[in-house]
Amino acid sequence: MFSSVLIANRGEIAVRIARTAKRLGMRVIAVYSEADAGALHVRVADEAYLIGPPAARESYLAIDKIIEAAALAHAQCIHPGYGFLSENPRFAEACTDAGMVFVGPPPPAIRAMGLKDQAKALMEKAGVPVVPGYHGELQDPKFLKEKAYRIGYPVLIKAVAGGGGKGMRRVDKHAEFDAALEGASREARSAFGDARVLIEKYVTAPRHIEMQVFADSHGNVIHLNERDCSLQRRHQKVIEEAPAPGMTAEIRAAMGHAATEAARAVGYQGAGTVEFIADGARGLKPDGFWFMEMNTRLQVEHPVTEAITGLDLVELQFRVAAGEKLPLAQSDVRINGHAAEARLYAEDPERGFLPSTGKLAALELPAGEGIRVDAGVEAGSVVSPYYDPMIAKVIAHGGDRTQALARLATALGETVIVGPHANAAFLKALVSHPEFQAGHFDTGFIDRHLAELTKIDPRAEAAAIGAGVEALLAPPGHRAEETVWRDPWAGADGFSLGPPRQLDLDIMVDGRPRKANVAWRNGAHVTVDGVPAAPEGVRIVPVAGGVVVVGQGVQRHVALKSHDTVDVDHLDGDGVVKAPMHGKVLAILVAPGASVAKGERVAVVEAMKMEHALLAPHDGTVSEISAEVGAQVAENAKILTIESAAEPAS
Repeated sequence: MFSSVLIANRGEIAVRIARTAKRLGMRVIAVYSEADAGALHVRVADEAYLIGPPAARESYLAIDKIIEAAALAHAQCIHPGYGFLSENPRFAEACTDAGMVFVGPPPPAIRAMGLKDQAKALMEKAGVPVVPGYHGELQDPKFLKEKAYRIGYPVLIKAVAGGGGKGMRRVDKHAEFDAALEGASREARSAFGDARVLIEKYVTAPRHIEMQVFADSHGNVIHLNERDCSLQRRHQKVIEEAPAPGMTAEIRAAMGHAATEAARAVGYQGAGTVEFIADGARGLKPDGFWFMEMNTRLQVEHPVTEAITGLDLVELQFRVAAGEKLPLAQSDVRINGHAAEARLYAEDPERGFLPSTGKLAALELPAGEGIRVDAGVEAGSVVSPYYDPMIAKVIAHGGDRTQALARLATALGETVIVGPHANAAFLKALVSHPEFQAGHFDTGFIDRHLAELTKIDPRAEAAAIGAGVEALLAPPGHRAEETVWRDPWAGADGFSLGPPRQLDLDIMVDGRPRKANVAWRNGAHVTVDGVPAAPEGVRIVPVAGGVVVVGQGVQRHVALKSHDTVDVDHLDGDGVVKAPMHGKVLAILVAPGASVAKGERVAVVEAMKMEHALLAPHDGTVSEISAEVGAQVAENAKILTIESAAEPAS
C-alpha cells in the first residue's frame, strides 16, 4: 500500500478521499487555490500546497502546478477525485512521467472512453447495445440537421467530449435544431475546449441506470451492481439510489455483463461507471437498455454502492493502483438493503435554481441511524462562484427502499443551511413525492412536477416570517431594553386599557419590503398577511442585520426596515437586463437599436459551469449595451437596457 497521496481536488470528494487514506495509514497532501486557503479539505490534510489563483484553469486544472506540488511533497501517488483532471489522459501520463502512480485507469482507456463518438463505435464492436444515432466526424450544421431529421425527433445533441450534462440539448422539432446546436456547441467549447457533438435518438421515457465496475491489473473485472440516477434536472443528477427500482436478477446479469465487457474492451483498470439508458415506458427488460458512455473515474454517487455492498470504493482504488488483485469475485458481491443519496447544492429553487454564493452563517447537517453525510464545508465556510456549488451529499441506508427514502426525507428536513440559498426543501419534497416513492419516474420526472416541487405554501411562509419578526422584537432570554426593537407604547407599569395596541410594521424579507402587523398585550403578537406567527418547526438564526428563519419549506432573511436608507430595488426600471449571479458574459445576442420581443434571448451568462439565457422583459428597442463578451460580471450587474415599445426614448 502507498505511504502518501496527493489529492488533486477540493471540496467534499477531497475530504472523503482523505478519510480513507488516513485510515490506511497514508500521509495526506492537499492542494488549494487562493479562494480555498481556509477550506475544510486543506485543514484535514497533513500538509497542503497553494497552486494558484481562484480560477480553476490556473489552479485545479494546472497540471504542471499539481505535479510540482506532488514532487515537493514526495507524494507516492496522486488521486484525482472526480471532475477537474480526473479524466484527463495527459494528467495521468504526467503523473507517471514524474514517477508517481495515478490512482485511476490507464491513459489509453481514458482516451478510448473520453470521446463519446469513438466510445460508441468501440462498444458496437464489443457487442454492447448502443443508442441509435450519428457518431461520425462530419460536423457541418446542415448535415447534422439532416441526420437529426432521419433519426427522427425528439433527438439529443451531446458534446463529444466531457459530460455532466454540459453541451447537451434535447430537440423536439426540426425548426428548433439550429439554435440548439449552436448552444450545445458553444457550451461544449467553453467547458471542454471541443465544440464537436453527436446526435442520438431521444428515448421518450428514459431511465438512467449505471453499473459500477472494477478491474485490476491481473485481468479480473467485476461489477458492484447498479445505481438508478434517473432523477435529473438539466441532465444533472439530483437523487441517486441503489439498487434500481424494478431491477430483476436477469436484467442485472445482462446489464452487468455488458458493463464488464465494455471495461474489458478498453483494457480498463480501477473504478469506472458504465452508463446505460433504459426504456422506462415498457419497464426494465434485458433487451431494453443501451450504452451511453463510460465515466473513467469515481462517481459522485458512489456512496450508495458502498452502503449496499459494505465496500470502501476508494480503498479498492488504492489497492488496485498499488498492483493488488481485487479482494473479491463477482459471486462475493452482495446487496444489503437500499440506499439513496441527495445532492445538497447552494442554489435557489425559487429563482430557477440559480447558483447561490456567500458565507455559510450556519450549517447543521443531519445525523442518525442509517445516515451518512459527505461534506466539504462547515459553518463559516464560503461558497464561492468559482467552483461547483455542492455543499454536501446526504446518504440514507435502510432495510428496504421505503425505509431508506423515509430516513432521507427526515434527514433533509433536519438540515439547516443559512447564508446562500439551498435546495434542501426541494430535495425533501422530491424524495417525499408519492409517485417517486411508488417507483413511477424517469428522467423527465422533475420537469413534469417542477411547479409542485418548488411551490411554497404562502401561509406557511407568512407564519415563518412572522416568527422571525417576533424574534427580532423580543429575542428569547433578553430584557426589554436589550431587544432589537421595542414597543413604542411600552410603559414601566405595564398598565393598559382597551383592546391590544397595534402597529403596522415595515419589514424587509430577502431585501424586499413587506408589512407585518404587531399587536401588544403581554408581549408582541405578529401576523403577516393575516397569518399568525408560528415558531413551531422554525429555526431562528441571528445574522447581520436581522435573522434568518429556516423551516416550513422556506429560508428567509428577515429584518426591520430602516427608514433612513434608500430602497434601490427599482431604480433601474423594468427595462434593465441584469446578471442573475456572478459569472462570465458568453454572448450578447443583440445590438444597440435592435428591436426585441418579450421573452427573446438577448444575452448568455455562464456561472458555476452552467449557461443562463437572459430574456427581454418586454417588447422594445435595445438602447444600451453595458457589458462586454468575455467580461466577468457581479450579481445584478447591468448587461443591457431595453426601452419599452410603449415608451420610446425621448
